[in-house]
Amino acid sequence: MKLVELLDADLAERDGEDNAFYSLYNGLEHIRHSVLCYEESEAVACGAMKQVAPRTMEVKRMYVLPGHRGAGIATIVLKELENWASDLKMTRIILETGKRQPEAIGLYEKNGYVRIENFEPYVGIENSVCFEKRLMGSV
Repeated sequence: MKLVELLDADLAERDGEDNAFYSLYNGLEHIRHSVLCYEESEAVACGAMKQVAPRTMEVKRMYVLPGHRGAGIATIVLKELENWASDLKMTRIILETGKRQPEAIGLYEKNGYVRIENFEPYVGIENSVCFEKRLMGSV
């Protein structure tokens, strides 16, 4: 929970007045799949996903502690989520991030995600950028 609290604080600072809107869609109640990355006994990164359609997962709650960024940990978490989604026979992963998070945009582009039209509830939200990745090996 500490990582999620730090993520929420970071997003509140970055998103300013927009944060109230985004907070509506960042709850943990529908999250059934999450990944934690530990260094020694400290959780340093997290990521999660939730099913949003029969063969589609949405990535949520990606976060790496500031002192651990730039070491490829976010890619490891993302790849674990992708592998898990493939194991669950998902064929597609989607996600939303904000324009004020250029490092997140870079992470997703570097890992083969392509920009798509904003999906609900982000249609018409100027700060939102949506991505998708088709999963290989899924039926």
